[in-house]
Amino acid sequence: MTQGRSIRLFLVDGTPNGLLTAEIMNWTGHVLTGPRSKLSELVQRPECGRTGIYFLVGPDPENSLRPLVYIGESDDVSTRRKQHNRPESASGGGKDFWEKVCLVTSKDQNLTKAHVKYLESLLIQTAGQVGRCRLINGTAHDYINLPESDRADMAFFIEQIRTVLPVLGFDFLRETARPSRPAAPEEHSTPDKSPRFIFEVPRYGIQAVGEEIDGEFYVLEGSQTRGEWTGVDGGYQSLYQQLCDDGVLIETGDGKRRFATDFAFSSPSAAAAVVAGRSANGRISWKLGGRGQTYGDWQDEKVSAASVAQHSWKTAQG
Repeated sequence: MTQGRSIRLFLVDGTPNGLLTAEIMNWTGHVLTGPRSKLSELVQRPECGRTGIYFLVGPDPENSLRPLVYIGESDDVSTRRKQHNRPESASGGGKDFWEKVCLVTSKDQNLTKAHVKYLESLLIQTAGQVGRCRLINGTAHDYINLPESDRADMAFFIEQIRTVLPVLGFDFLRETARPSRPAAPEEHSTPDKSPRFIFEVPRYGIQAVGEEIDGEFYVLEGSQTRGEWTGVDGGYQSLYQQLCDDGVLIETGDGKRRFATDFAFSSPSAAAAVVAGRSANGRISWKLGGRGQTYGDWQDEKVSAASVAQHSWKTAQG
């Protein structure tokens, strides 16, 4: 069972869109993040004079589903930030794409140049394997010149980074959960496992299978979709087209497409819209195989069961 964690957030200038720090209990790491517009304030912070890892994050104009990310290290992050703030047309490491910066240092200042070079190498590899962003770095260089004990410490350090960054809105290191296999569509849920949901469009002979994992709705590999977007312009049309362009949805030659891999959507409605090729209400479109219960009814049933359990517990406590 996953244990709860305490993360302390601090709004440096009292606004949600300004500088923000984050710390985890019993972790020596310290995270500082902010928008590029606050760079002049950020570089004055004492953390920026330390050795650390940093992330530059911005939108990818060629792919609306994933951000562009640059991962770097420095023993003087302030200097590197100033260099990256220059236009790309200028020399000296300028980068235009980024809109947010995130810096990870150590509160006890025990991170060395060797540590952050090792962290940079592993983080670049991890981001590439997770596949939630497009890396500007390119291929990561292996850096193994670190004692075994230090490598163990850095493995723990990375684990904490991957825990705190999604809380700050950076998902590119978050592990991608995968649906369990094999399983029949009729399989029902357990307290920690989602059942399989079916969405059918009989008129076009379409069937898709989905599963909810860690707050995301997955449509499973092999599921079918309409061969083209037929709904009104806007909405999830751009998402449908992006999945076609990325090879997630491939043509099958019969006027339909299919998922070449499992894909995680932000909501059941987004998943249903892509399957149907038009806007769709995922809460009623997805149904439990063999039962006909809608996703919405299944979710309401879970909430009601939790409320009953809570009431019973309070009654037992007297």
